[in-house]
Amino acid sequence: MTPAGPAWPAPAKLNLFLHVVGRRPDGYHLLQTVFRFLDHGDSLYLQPRRDGAVRLRTRLPGVPEDRDLCWRAAQTLKAHAGSRLGADIWLEKRLPMGGGLGGGSSDAATVLMALNRLWGVGLPREALQNIALGLGADVPVFVFGRSAFAEGVGERLQAVDLPPASYLVLAPPVQVPTAEVFASPGLTRDTPAIKIMPLPTGYGHNDLQPVVIAKYPLVGEYLGWLGQHGDARMTGSGACVFAAFPDRAAAERVYARRPEGMQGFVADGLDRHPLYETV
Repeated sequence: MTPAGPAWPAPAKLNLFLHVVGRRPDGYHLLQTVFRFLDHGDSLYLQPRRDGAVRLRTRLPGVPEDRDLCWRAAQTLKAHAGSRLGADIWLEKRLPMGGGLGGGSSDAATVLMALNRLWGVGLPREALQNIALGLGADVPVFVFGRSAFAEGVGERLQAVDLPPASYLVLAPPVQVPTAEVFASPGLTRDTPAIKIMPLPTGYGHNDLQPVVIAKYPLVGEYLGWLGQHGDARMTGSGACVFAAFPDRAAAERVYARRPEGMQGFVADGLDRHPLYETV
């Protein structure tokens, strides 16, 4: 049971395109992508503790505490700030694990921003982004809090203005390990880098998509169905797929016609993270 306190939102993200443009000597891939937040996601509830302990009151199946991104985010901020406080953390999970919607990364960023406020740490956004990068490549953009063009491993962020859109997101019932996709010998790693922003609506593709479809044919089936109704593409390393629509009603109409058993949701794009003003 979650506490009665306020919910701290952890929105989903989409990669509107995802290009792999190279590889660093240390093996990390160099990317170019555009991130967009959605008005759909997880919710967190946090209560400070005076004894310094960090307690997960909601546990994710198969995830040990020391690998849970919410727990790691709290411990990392605590160590960085030298805080003697702790926290109880409840997570209301709506986003699928291994879906490419950034659920775990978004949860971690929300914990950083919430505890930065609740513990009275008061770190500025840039400092929180630096802490976030140590938790994962997708975590900084949620702290950055704006629709963004990202480069490097995803940490070099430039705010972009995107036109209003609603999205139909479908969630194939598979979990795709990100590391497995990036390790594939069939992954394209030399898409030409772009220099100019903004880009036209519908620009680009997802270099990871062919690799995922080859290993998880169900993702290809979902893409095939959605592609009959719009420009369907995969987000992140999958497995979720999406298409943009000019308004929510249009997306809802297509979602209502989905085959039996196909799950997903409709959401509007957000220009700013719901917690943007808290930092």
